[in-house]
Amino acid sequence: MSLKNMPSNNVPSHIAMIMDGNGRWAKERNLKRTAGHSAGAEVVRKITEHCGKIGVKYLTLYAFSTENWQRPKLEVEFLMKLLEKYLKQELSIYLENDIKLKTIGDISKFSKSLQKTIKETEEKTANGKKLTQVLALNYGSKDEIVRAVKKINEKNLEVNEKNIEANLDTAGMPDVDIMIRTSGEVRLSNYLLWQNAYAEMFFTPTYWPDFNENELDDIISDFNSRDRRFGAV
Repeated sequence: MSLKNMPSNNVPSHIAMIMDGNGRWAKERNLKRTAGHSAGAEVVRKITEHCGKIGVKYLTLYAFSTENWQRPKLEVEFLMKLLEKYLKQELSIYLENDIKLKTIGDISKFSKSLQKTIKETEEKTANGKKLTQVLALNYGSKDEIVRAVKKINEKNLEVNEKNIEANLDTAGMPDVDIMIRTSGEVRLSNYLLWQNAYAEMFFTPTYWPDFNENELDDIISDFNSRDRRFGAV
């Protein structure tokens, strides 16, 4: 069955992705790492549009982690410029496809220009109903949980699961159904540790620039064949 014709109850509500392998993809082609990041940005567009078409409600993408600041300065600067360029170019795509942009993480470390572009894009796409694309920017799950607990203490609330969830960056979003990591690495890398508690995990050897809609459809079909018991028998 084509996923475009699949009953909505068989389409996962929330897919999270670790888009890994841009650098290795470029190296194997004797290209600069930046070329891999540029190719990866094109895949983001294709996968986002596809998720909207098949009925996914939330697509969360690990775009820049709190640990990524340790990369070479020139690469970090390129990634910041690429992100700003991507958001400006994609605005019309968001609007045409009824997609809302949301960011999670601490964007206060970014340049004023990039912060402005992020906030303006979020505001202009706020009415998107088909899909919410969530970009994890300067994001680390441990940092997110610590910030959530601090918010709870500031509000003089009890520290419990309900209040933690309500103060995470992802408050109001469903937990992750499918977590996908490309490039063959098999770890979460401090990504959505709370939200991935009962996610179905998929690790593919495909580098992110080579990942496509057909592979995603295959993963969703595999997901639908799994028995999710959430700790029960």
